[in-house]
Amino acid sequence: MNDRALPIIRAPRGRGAAGNPKNRFERLHLETDAEVLAGRESVPTRFYRDPSRSAITRNDSPDVGFEFSLNPYRGCEHGCIYCYARPTHEYLGWSAGLDFESRILVKENAPELLRAELTAPRWKPATIALSGVTDPYQPADRTLQVTRRCLEVLAEFRNPVSIITKNHLVTRDVDILGEMASHRAARVNLSITSLDRTLQSRMEPRTATPQRRLEAVRTLSGAGIPVGVMVAPVIPGLTDHEIPSILEAARDAGATAAGFVLLRLPHGVSEIFAGWLERHYPNRRDKVLNRVREMRGGTLNDSRFGSRMRGEGVFAEQVRALFETSCRRLGLNEARATLSTEAFRRPARGGQLGLFDG
Repeated sequence: MNDRALPIIRAPRGRGAAGNPKNRFERLHLETDAEVLAGRESVPTRFYRDPSRSAITRNDSPDVGFEFSLNPYRGCEHGCIYCYARPTHEYLGWSAGLDFESRILVKENAPELLRAELTAPRWKPATIALSGVTDPYQPADRTLQVTRRCLEVLAEFRNPVSIITKNHLVTRDVDILGEMASHRAARVNLSITSLDRTLQSRMEPRTATPQRRLEAVRTLSGAGIPVGVMVAPVIPGLTDHEIPSILEAARDAGATAAGFVLLRLPHGVSEIFAGWLERHYPNRRDKVLNRVREMRGGTLNDSRFGSRMRGEGVFAEQVRALFETSCRRLGLNEARATLSTEAFRRPARGGQLGLFDG
């Protein structure tokens, strides 16, 4: 990415990205006139049916902490400006920019596919992460309820699930998650990047406010559901100083575990994020990007296993030390909840267990 100042283009209302950078797989690219783009007050969200024939994805990364995941949506309306998943939209012929947050593929039949896969004898009970790439509780799920229907299937089988989200909407499913938690088959992590409402609204335009996420922690914890917080991503020079206050607020709300991930900017995300800094925090742009490079071996993204989540170097070590010291002071991670497959069951052939049957 070129370090020269980028043209400042106002993002459409409620969106993180201001435009669509070139798809790295496409030879042709339509350049949108900056003035036309700046004049667009809004960009509507379009939903498409996802033709996937399976629901469960297997992951072989040693960094993510899970082997199996389920993503009800491709693309994410939350519009988080730093999202590492943005480049996945380029495989669909779209862009990592506005396309990623306004063109959403919906796996309408994910619950049916999931039931078939859990029923198959080849499925060996294991924790499934919901979702691992895009948020399972993005705004559309309030109406579509694909995530809730997937949880109903997981509860039917008592197959353990680990959820990470930025949305208070997760509390809608506290009935299912509470029942699963009684069998050590559910835990939830709320991702909290900043407690600064202004910064959060600019950085994550369609997510729940920090206060609402803390309310979700409180609700889930009160229902007996193991809940933690992910300070992710930590943005050096912008949000790293908030680590102690985020962890303390989460602990006070009932969180018992915590983790963090350092910012990385793969492919087109580097251009999108730099443009966002130029629009909102021009005086911090160079400091933030340079700190990322110092933590990423001179680049804005280090995809090597073992370092891509935590970075390396002096500043990365300072962030790690601040996080670990804060966790010790607050008593976080002293007894992490472990999920169990012991209660897993399959419906009898020709029948179906009720959600809360013994």
